[in-house]
Amino acid sequence: MEEPTVQYRCGLITGASSGIGAEFARQLAHSCRVLVLVARRSEALEELATELRQSNPDLTVRCLPADLTDDGQRQALVGRMHQASLVPDLVINNAGMGDYGEFASSEWPKVEAMLRLNVEALTALTHALLPGMISTGGGAILNVSSLASLLPIPDFAVYAATKAYVTSFSEALRLELKDYGLSVTALCPGPVHTGFGDVARRGENRPDEPFREWFYVDAPQVVAEALQGLALNRPRVFPGWKIAGAAVLLGLLPIAILRIAMGSRPRR
Repeated sequence: MEEPTVQYRCGLITGASSGIGAEFARQLAHSCRVLVLVARRSEALEELATELRQSNPDLTVRCLPADLTDDGQRQALVGRMHQASLVPDLVINNAGMGDYGEFASSEWPKVEAMLRLNVEALTALTHALLPGMISTGGGAILNVSSLASLLPIPDFAVYAATKAYVTSFSEALRLELKDYGLSVTALCPGPVHTGFGDVARRGENRPDEPFREWFYVDAPQVVAEALQGLALNRPRVFPGWKIAGAAVLLGLLPIAILRIAMGSRPRR
């Protein structure tokens, strides 16, 4: 039997303890020499690392717990990577959170944490790691955005805005880095059954209400299509034919129609 081809020397995955991040780790385990897993929950990271090592004996897994909303912990994370000579040629900025409900009644600490994680942490880590990636000959960056980045969504106002930033940032960065041999892809899934909704929910609110169940795509399919898009150097990936179709439709509709649609959708 042929050995799997190693595509990346070192892959870094944020938000790797569960959901899409953990699925990225599982699907990348056979094509990376080293995987660096980052999340707040150290126990969950170690459990995943044990699973990955058992199924991939030649894989080196490093668990680096960090709260990416904290600037000091982000800097410490980058410092530990430098000390260990961990220079990724694949960065997956997956860590993110949401908040479902009216902005006026939101709790500012949660909104601030969302801004720090979805926007600031993603940008800061990318900025810190890019020089090393460029100096070693390139690689790939995959930023996990959302279909919501294409829409102004009532009750998801700040979340959708942070993902609009991620998609726009990814597109611009892709143009800046193409001459360095670096590709940048924005992954824009619709709703996925992960723990995301538990964090986004306020009390009895249901963060999945803006979407019908049939829009859901499971995490393994999301990740498989994301990695395929990465291999093909696509600027954006909309996993699942329904989400891809919705993205095309949204791109064709004028903002006036989107305002009407978003203003008339059921919110409770």
